[in-house]
Amino acid sequence: MQKLPSPFISFVPLIVLVALLAVIVSVFGADALSGPAQIALLLGGAVCVLIGMGFYKVKWEDFEEVIINNIKGVSSALIILLIIGALSASWMLSGVVPTLIAYGVHLIHPSVFLVSACVICILVSVMTGSSWTTIATIGIALMGIGKAQGFSEGWIAGAIISGAYFGDKISPLSETTVLASSITRTPLFKHIRYMMITTVPSISITLLAFLIAGFCHEAAGQGQAVDMGALLRERFVITPWLLLVPIVTGILIARKVPSIITLFISTGMAVVMAVIFQSDIINQLGEGNQHPMFRGIMVMLTGSTGIDMGNEMADELVATRGMGGMMDTVWLILCSMSFGGAMTAGGMLKSITNMFVHHMKRTFTMVSSTVCSGLFLNIALADQYISIMLTGSIFRKTYEEKGYESCLLSRTIEDSVTVTSVLVPWNSCGLTQSTVLNVSTLTYLPYCFFNYLSPVMSVVIAAIGYKILRKGKPETHAGTTPVAKD
Repeated sequence: MQKLPSPFISFVPLIVLVALLAVIVSVFGADALSGPAQIALLLGGAVCVLIGMGFYKVKWEDFEEVIINNIKGVSSALIILLIIGALSASWMLSGVVPTLIAYGVHLIHPSVFLVSACVICILVSVMTGSSWTTIATIGIALMGIGKAQGFSEGWIAGAIISGAYFGDKISPLSETTVLASSITRTPLFKHIRYMMITTVPSISITLLAFLIAGFCHEAAGQGQAVDMGALLRERFVITPWLLLVPIVTGILIARKVPSIITLFISTGMAVVMAVIFQSDIINQLGEGNQHPMFRGIMVMLTGSTGIDMGNEMADELVATRGMGGMMDTVWLILCSMSFGGAMTAGGMLKSITNMFVHHMKRTFTMVSSTVCSGLFLNIALADQYISIMLTGSIFRKTYEEKGYESCLLSRTIEDSVTVTSVLVPWNSCGLTQSTVLNVSTLTYLPYCFFNYLSPVMSVVIAAIGYKILRKGKPETHAGTTPVAKD
């Protein structure tokens, strides 16, 4: 290219994309990610190509090359997403997730309800990797229990959402976690470990706040906390032996086994557990004289359990997506990479990035700019997936040029995008959760402590300079000289 497009011209495809997404979200709601959002991304990419080829003499071959390279960069993430689909289905079918829920609901007591609700949602979300599923299933049950005990809707929803999005943020099964690590080219488990620096303080403050609020609350009654556990016990074999699956998975993660291998082993163990402990359920799946192992594998692929729990909420809880359920996300990634590639090849991302880089003199300003950009994109684009990808695309090269480890960018993206999407009323996450819980976004927003503490903590940690990693250099701490790594 002879010259970069002006910032005004560079924002044109983004403006077109925002306008299209605004219409799509208003028309399709939560179904926007099932196709309409992907089409909007492709149309936004088409605008990039038209501007680049028409006014800046960029060749189509250049656009094609960058788009292909972008897709190559996330190819491993696509494989991980498919394995995650199989894993979530196998963990549900084997009884691993039902066991965790059945044990977890016994923690409910009025004085510790809020903190228990948050912890239960953390456990379920970490195990499933989905805040949406957690809120739509156990979250609804907790809303009913909390109301019976006299808690306000805002407090209950705040505890549920805080726990669900904490688990979604750190779970290796989470699509957003995989996306944030892959778009910045950060190893998945390195990304998760580095996030703990900001995530642990945020969730600790959150749990303390809910604990104090619970003890200050005068409960209206004991509630019926064991209903969901009883339903699960009637249908699944609930046994501590099933906890071996998440325990082994945790050990593999701690030993830094590659994520694809870890997820594959965990999935295989869950299938074996399903054959051993849930034979009655497996016998109801499939057709004819299919082998139980084959039936379990088919559930992993299709995600359809077809288990009748005798309760609509419980039916929703045991419903899984499998590999097939990940295809919309895979499609979204491909379209997002195409849009990002078109923006890059057309020089538009570079032009926009230059606006931010001008003010990026120190770590604090870099992280602050990234946080503000992530929040802006969440508000403007109304979707966390697209915001994650665009934030990563805009800042990745800048972080590389300034010598920062990619995990700093991936962590900042999660702190600013993943957990704040549910706080935006017109964002797909905000729309979905407020509808599912029947609580307006502005009602629960003040009580989602974890969700707005995360971006604040990210900026605070950057300001004090704690464990800011640079390529080829030792870790640095505020007020100290560099020290050698262990």
